[in-house]
Amino acid sequence: MSLPQEKKERISEVIKTILVSRIDNFPELNHQNRNAPFHDLILEAFEKQLKPINVPTPYLVAIASWMHGLNTSLGSGFESLAHILSGGYKRNFTQKFTLKVKKSQAENIGNIIVELKSGIKPATQRENEAIFKFNKGETEVNALEFTVDNYIETANLIEGIELKSVRPNSGEGRGEKQKILYAKAAFKLLHPEKEIKYYIGFPFDPTSKTAIGYDKERFFNYLVEFKKFFTFNEVLLSSELWDHLSEQKNTMEEIFEIISKTIEVVKASNS
Repeated sequence: MSLPQEKKERISEVIKTILVSRIDNFPELNHQNRNAPFHDLILEAFEKQLKPINVPTPYLVAIASWMHGLNTSLGSGFESLAHILSGGYKRNFTQKFTLKVKKSQAENIGNIIVELKSGIKPATQRENEAIFKFNKGETEVNALEFTVDNYIETANLIEGIELKSVRPNSGEGRGEKQKILYAKAAFKLLHPEKEIKYYIGFPFDPTSKTAIGYDKERFFNYLVEFKKFFTFNEVLLSSELWDHLSEQKNTMEEIFEIISKTIEVVKASNS
């Protein structure tokens, strides 16, 4: 089943906004006249590797900066697409909106992190059992502050997805795990009758040879220490993520088709 036309049009608008902003900011060739002495000196160490592309250093630096901006725009774009597909939205639980957890929940979260650091394999069901049990009369403490990139709440479910568009840094897995455990514990305290789910989503698999393919074993090995803190069922990867958000099959292929058609429209309007 295809995506509804209304969602296709909204996705196209997101892509169009990204394209237009990046077209306007694409560096002109006269960037090569800018002085970049520090880059020139450092890049001498990579003279052999850079020789085939024959690009002046200042222009190379300008292109690199433009690419960084594109990555940032795509990161925001992925969130927008997730909201369109799922009906979810971004929600902050920070500062005056910081949630609470029971003291025993916080202690159990600390124990889980210590165990994972020591080499005990992660297990979502076991961890949920530890953080979802509490006595109503217990003392409450502040949960960690967190933001949910894609928050969905129904009568029976609360689901959060943390979207990652770049490779997480070394050590980031532990922090993400701790934050997610606190988020799940806090949601369960607020809504004990609801099912609580939380995922980390990656829009594509950079280790795959195909655009929509993925291999979680290979991908986890590519990440730094993620396997130490997360199970496969806590991660939504590539086409799996997009199908999960839309609750339909072949969603990633449809998004690519929308992007291609939008590019044609934008190119035609700028020709």
